[in-house]
Amino acid sequence: MTANGTGFLRCAGQRFVDSTGEPVRLRGVGVAGWMNLENFATGHSGNESLVRRLVRDVLGQERYELFFDRFLTSFFGPEDAALLAGAGMNCVRLPVNYRHFEDDAHPFEHLEEGFRHLDRAIDHCAAQGIYSVIDLHALPGSQNHHWHSDNFTHHPAFWDHPHFQDRAVALWEFIADHYKDNPWVAGYNPVNEPADESRAVVGPVYSRLVNAIRSVDANHILFLDGNTYSMEFDVFDETWDNTVYVCHDYAAIGLGGGGTYPGECEGVHVDLERLRTKYRERTELCEQTDSPVWVGEFGPLYTGDPALDATRRQLLTDQLGIYRQNDASWSVWHYKDLGMQGAVIVRPDTAYRLRFDDFVAKKTRLCADQWGNDGWGDREATAPFYAMMDREFPAFEPYPWGRFDFVRTLILNIAVAQPLAYEYAELFRGLSDDDVVELADSFALRNCDVRPGILEQLSAG
Repeated sequence: MTANGTGFLRCAGQRFVDSTGEPVRLRGVGVAGWMNLENFATGHSGNESLVRRLVRDVLGQERYELFFDRFLTSFFGPEDAALLAGAGMNCVRLPVNYRHFEDDAHPFEHLEEGFRHLDRAIDHCAAQGIYSVIDLHALPGSQNHHWHSDNFTHHPAFWDHPHFQDRAVALWEFIADHYKDNPWVAGYNPVNEPADESRAVVGPVYSRLVNAIRSVDANHILFLDGNTYSMEFDVFDETWDNTVYVCHDYAAIGLGGGGTYPGECEGVHVDLERLRTKYRERTELCEQTDSPVWVGEFGPLYTGDPALDATRRQLLTDQLGIYRQNDASWSVWHYKDLGMQGAVIVRPDTAYRLRFDDFVAKKTRLCADQWGNDGWGDREATAPFYAMMDREFPAFEPYPWGRFDFVRTLILNIAVAQPLAYEYAELFRGLSDDDVVELADSFALRNCDVRPGILEQLSAG
């Protein structure tokens, strides 16, 4: 099997090239909320494993499996790959939760069934001339502090326990062996957004992962995220051939607590020059190692306020312009959701939106999802607590994002989000097989709208 007859992609200096030496600039999307559920994308609350357990308790095993299998099938199909190809995209990043391949109750026993939907998506993309990057977004023990690593707490235990690290190494040997002969897989993103506070474990873990993958698969590119959510790059004990040091390039002004761009955010004036400065800082290791730049994640959130969103669109245009000027490859975050950030949005008249929109509104009001809110929620409850922390612990600035993020994670994203997960699951109560299929099919492209102008912006990038 060959990719347009050109074999595997590889790194050649600061470019990706095919086997003929022809340069390939990767431009694409991350398929968030699919094989790694994300609460802001699909409307649930809390982390994936909690929500899955609660929904299974309500639906029963058979109907639970029917819903999630149909959801995974509907969310990304051949028509999605065709839409992306038509917009000029040539790469998708496919975030995956390790639980598709391994049960915590049976560590090191790998599940071939986990490849079923991943293979299908890769094949759909290949049929459209689109490469895939396989991204392990949630690792055993959780590699960072937040919901998107399926973290039930606020602590990334992956870095504490060799057991979790051993399982990640073995899992990547399993995945690499499966895809070692597939040239439509551009490469592997072994750890999404690592957050090792000690900064002493992540380097050796990467060395183990690289050696393990290379022992099975010598062909594919490795996409290695920097530490602290892919923004610190001084933790690599060594560098490797055919490897990319991935940055994530979010601009805080375009996120939940941000505002109008250009403008002030977190005490800093953010404009095009500021974006350029941050880009240079985050890609410095690529320059030093003469390796390609791949911006693994970036992109603003949208609020529904036309005036504010117009400035967010300008932020996207400016970032894409920087990447284009620097011949950098990129993967925007992300493809499809309920309306916060995706290029494609599930329509309000679908069965899923009709059932869950009121729940999502409550979750939004309470700021139970970290992505997309300002971290205050019910100010009568949170403001006194934030003030007390500021007063009593002014020197407390915990890793990775300080006191405010620490408190909102514990109060809003855990203490509030987890009870809401029970409310979410209860909305499945009494549904029939046909009902859950209709809910799942709400995420099929035929039941979605394309956010106006976004794909055109990406195409121009």
